[in-house]
Amino acid sequence: MPEITPMMQQYLDIKAQNPDSILFFRLGDFYEMFNEDAKLVSKELDLTLTTRDRNKPAEQRTPMCGVPYHSCDSYIARLIAKGYKVAICEQTEDPAQAKGLVDRDIIRVVTPGTVIASSMLEEGKNNYICAIYMDSAACGLCLCDISTGEVYASSFPAGEEGFGHLQNELGRFHPAEAVLSDRAWNREGLVPFLKERLGCLCENGGEARFRAGTARPLAEKQFKTGLDSIPQGDEAAIQAAGGLLAYLYETQKTDLSHISALTYYTAGQFMELDLTARQTLELTATMRSKDKKGSLLWVLDKTKTAMGGRLMRGWLERPLLSPARIAKRQQGVADLVEDAITREELALALREVTDLERLTGRVVYGSAGCRDLAALSAGLGRLPHIRELLDHCPSPLLQSLRGQLDDLPQLRDLLDRGLRDEAEKALPFSVREGGFIRSGYNPKVDELRDLLDNANGHIIDMEVKTKEQTGIKNMKITSNKVFGYYIEVAKSQTGLVPGHWTRKQTTVNAERYISPELKELEHAILSAQDQVTALEYQLFCELKQAVCQQVDRLQKTAAAVAQVDVLCSFAAVAAANHYCMPQVDSSDALTIVEGRHPVVEKMLKGAPFVPNDTHMDGGDDLAAIITGPNMAGKSTYMRQVALITLMAQMGSFVPARSAHIGVVDRVFTRIGASDDLASGQSTFMVEMTEVAALLNHATRKSLLILDEIGRGTSTYDGMAIARAVLEYCADKKRLGAKTLFATHYHELTALEGTVPGVKNYNIAAKKRGSDVIFLRKIVRGGADESYGVEVAKLAGVPDRVVKRARAILEELESQDWRPAPTASAPAEDQVSLMDLGGETVLKKLRMTDVNILSPIEALNLLAELKQDLNGG
Repeated sequence: MPEITPMMQQYLDIKAQNPDSILFFRLGDFYEMFNEDAKLVSKELDLTLTTRDRNKPAEQRTPMCGVPYHSCDSYIARLIAKGYKVAICEQTEDPAQAKGLVDRDIIRVVTPGTVIASSMLEEGKNNYICAIYMDSAACGLCLCDISTGEVYASSFPAGEEGFGHLQNELGRFHPAEAVLSDRAWNREGLVPFLKERLGCLCENGGEARFRAGTARPLAEKQFKTGLDSIPQGDEAAIQAAGGLLAYLYETQKTDLSHISALTYYTAGQFMELDLTARQTLELTATMRSKDKKGSLLWVLDKTKTAMGGRLMRGWLERPLLSPARIAKRQQGVADLVEDAITREELALALREVTDLERLTGRVVYGSAGCRDLAALSAGLGRLPHIRELLDHCPSPLLQSLRGQLDDLPQLRDLLDRGLRDEAEKALPFSVREGGFIRSGYNPKVDELRDLLDNANGHIIDMEVKTKEQTGIKNMKITSNKVFGYYIEVAKSQTGLVPGHWTRKQTTVNAERYISPELKELEHAILSAQDQVTALEYQLFCELKQAVCQQVDRLQKTAAAVAQVDVLCSFAAVAAANHYCMPQVDSSDALTIVEGRHPVVEKMLKGAPFVPNDTHMDGGDDLAAIITGPNMAGKSTYMRQVALITLMAQMGSFVPARSAHIGVVDRVFTRIGASDDLASGQSTFMVEMTEVAALLNHATRKSLLILDEIGRGTSTYDGMAIARAVLEYCADKKRLGAKTLFATHYHELTALEGTVPGVKNYNIAAKKRGSDVIFLRKIVRGGADESYGVEVAKLAGVPDRVVKRARAILEELESQDWRPAPTASAPAEDQVSLMDLGGETVLKKLRMTDVNILSPIEALNLLAELKQDLNGG
């Protein structure tokens, strides 16, 4: 065993308190890691593994590896991205004043959900940490982005339905880290969902953090606003909030006063989207590459500020359900669409607004530097001009936001007076370096700087003054490394030396002295740098405190800037792409004239997008069966309808000539492009699981997008499932939801005229010889054929295979594919239904509407008919 020194014992004691974190142990200018942490970090970051015990046998050496403290953020960021937690251990006393071993302690634990450094965060995306509390009655959820101070809370009933809502909310916020109560940790399927589907770091927080007696006092102490909006008796949400606060206090060990407002929301405020729908509709990232380009967010996000970028993502993932709130946003967008000059000038002004939310968060958190304060002041300085521009926009929402733009002139004036102009010289990275306080702000700082900058001048002034006072003409004040400053007097004039001078050295021609005045000046010059640096840091802390006192105003202002930015972005996209303002209300209408897919039309190069109409309602046009060949555009069309609906409920204009959208509570998708084998489940099982979730949770106000249901099994099984699903969706007594149903089972087109509300549509195509041309146009009626062989040819299947496929197809089509009877009875043995006395049976069959029978009702009817045929 290696010998344990006092320093190593200190390390081991601190490490024992943080066993699940990599310990960054401050030693001088480095953060060092030892033992298993050193081996792990060396491997993960490709750093050299070394040791201080080179002269000892290998088994007695202590592995170590380190990183420079001034550039540690990049190393920490890489570890956090890999899912590790990093505990930062700093010296807690001045080494110069320490007696023996310097005291050290953990100042914070950096985790994926508690990152605050800008270098570790994506500018236009929130970084949430969540807490989940479960008991037998309810599930509470609380989410927080500590970089911005945003906090959201909600609760769900216990049981499978509530668990489904919880998963949807987690998919919406996509937290980087989750702290779970014991019951939540043991809830089947929750931890795998968080880890595997969301890539979330999970922490078993135990029950102690979440106890009502502990959680409520913490929440009441932390949140100035929002707690009163939580319904009476909803303890689960409060316990989740309290549990999250307890975890943050334990890990962050710093001021969290910017986390002061809690927003409680319920399921009825926003359109609910499950993770499957978010992925298949490619709202924020593409399915294949996970890139923003190619997603709806890529099209809509023309925001100029980081705050606007985060809010745009939030609005996209939380479309509204209130027509009145949607209309307010639309009116704001309309103002900016119509006034192009104001819109362009706003975009230019917004570009200069810094990230007020995260800058404020860093100031309160204690990690801000002087550059952050300067950026905060610069961002506030752009607000008066933005306010002036909004004078031209009459919509109530924009006028309300104008009133919320508080540029805090007194705070801005203080910061501008206190901080040096960066145009003069770049501000230092570290406030410990000094040199950032503006001249004229503090007399003592100016005095110390003058002493530093003009030390030689002050020495010369003292020399002149001393000659005059003593009459010693042949003297000079100079310095060396041994004695520092001294007065050198020629031996011929030593008789004039005052008695209070102290002789320091004798040379051949002169004597060297030190005077009290010179000693005082020397001390002032030598200590001036330390004094001015300490004083500047003190003044910086005062400036930070001034900012902290205005957190509420800063956060409200940042929120208003973000909304203006998003509305301006909506308007810019609408004007550039010829979008229309949709009519949004509470009706069952879903009417789109010349609608276009917002993403596909932007990805097409040189080819025009073919627009299509959509007409659906809660009556005769409830469900659309869409047939046509692969690659013709069925999926594009259905996604287009879903995206236009979603954009309308965000408050955005939409890619169409006109649109009338009745508010949709949920959009469900079962689209072929999402087919992936998932952990031990077949593709068909995944498909059926998604269909089950859709049928179990959809309402008549939902929009269903179904593509190729039943394709993963045999033809007859698949067709049976597809028909049963479609009948259920279109049946107003059971579901009655607006449904777009794409299929290759042409037999299903027979449902038009049989099942109320079902209409046939197809993607038009023209066949020229052996080639097929897709017209991309949705027309009434079913498709006449699938063009599968032609599509195979377009995909590049070898000609020999294509020719053979055509030959086999012709052979199959020439045969009668109706199933043959299992046994042929002789004509003389065949008995008619009438011979068996089947008049009663025929009468019952004629009077029965099979389209409204449930499965159990159908079985009961069959039993009755059999009994009738058997003579009762």
